Amino acid sequence: MTDRTLAHLPELADLLERTATRDRAAFAELYDATSSRVYGLILRVLRDPGYAEETLQEVYLQVWQNAASYRPDMGSVISWMLTIGHRRAVDRVRSEQAATRRGSEYFVSNASPVTDDVVDSVLTSEDRRAVIHCLGTLTDTQRESIELSYYGGLSYPQVAEKLGAALPTVKSRIRDGLRRLKTCLETGDEA
Repeated sequence: MTDRTLAHLPELADLLERTATRDRAAFAELYDATSSRVYGLILRVLRDPGYAEETLQEVYLQVWQNAASYRPDMGSVISWMLTIGHRRAVDRVRSEQAATRRGSEYFVSNASPVTDDVVDSVLTSEDRRAVIHCLGTLTDTQRESIELSYYGGLSYPQVAEKLGAALPTVKSRIRDGLRRLKTCLETGDEA
């Protein structure tokens, strides 16, 4: 089976029907026939292979658990599975964004003085608001890297491992993010 013909394969409906009866072999065939396409969609949404792989596992767990709920009148099997994959990926993005936002607010409001020019500027509530604003001007990856390193106390290699990124990439994100924070705080750019 190739991905080009997935939407038109009656075998997928049969495999899903057999999966609903807990037929592991049918589920394995269904996975083999569809996983590359579902993974591709998830990866386009998440842009992170590690998160995409985790989300793919969640999708197939949901397919295994809910195969009996599939309704052919609502679309093809592959469309149903891609919908599940897309929803899971979007939920993952929203969850990560919310966690980053909560982490930023928590770390800024609970930051203890550190001997760093950027962090030293957090002395008053006005400065805190400026830092929160300036953190918001960073990319999500810069902000997350800085928070894990400076507020989470992780070393650069630990940040790289936690984020599943290369060490030079993490160092670059932190360096560029700190420059951006410093510029934002020095200029008072709080428009």
